[in-house]
Amino acid sequence: MGFGTGFAIYFIIWWVVLFTVLPFWARSQADEGEVTLGTPRSAPANFRFAPIFWSTTLVSGLVFGLYLFVTLGLGYSLDDLIAIMPDFKPTGD
Repeated sequence: MGFGTGFAIYFIIWWVVLFTVLPFWARSQADEGEVTLGTPRSAPANFRFAPIFWSTTLVSGLVFGLYLFVTLGLGYSLDDLIAIMPDFKPTGD
């Protein structure tokens, strides 16, 4: 795997993890009880991106490391991982 491919995979993992981690520190203005005039009650209150950025980077690094271990260390490819999964057969209503 080249640097560009690895960076692209890490970047995709980082964005998916960002939207997974984002709600953990989110508190709305309604939760805080102080709604700023002209904003919706669901707007974030005291939003700080630094803890979200660093936790996203840490979790993404762990997931990317696991991906590297499975693909480079154990020799599986994405096609192999898909083949391992059981077939999904939807049930009729």
